[in-house]
Amino acid sequence: MNHPPLALQHCQSRNGQEHLLLQSDTATLLPQLPGWQLSADGKSLGKTFHFRNFHHTLGFVNAVGFMANHEDHHPDMELGYGYCKLRWSTHDVGGLSLNDFICAARVEALLSRE
Repeated sequence: MNHPPLALQHCQSRNGQEHLLLQSDTATLLPQLPGWQLSADGKSLGKTFHFRNFHHTLGFVNAVGFMANHEDHHPDMELGYGYCKLRWSTHDVGGLSLNDFICAARVEALLSRE
């Protein structure tokens, strides 16, 4: 069965262990997200983005925030002058769900130069 690209999918309510991705699932999805890495415990997905200055960093943070509110799935963020670290996880499943990969792909689409 063909699925649309991650960036074209939308988050759905995912509560409970049945939505927790298996290691085999994350191994299949991760190559679709260049530069993204799993945490050591495999419970979150993260990437650090670098920008020319705080103004561009803040623009990125606002765009991610808008998208996250629209998808009703929110990342942990750390930001400072010229950088933003994003970390996605689904607290309601105790680790990673498909929503985390969808949102990471949507972040990549925000930065797409095509």
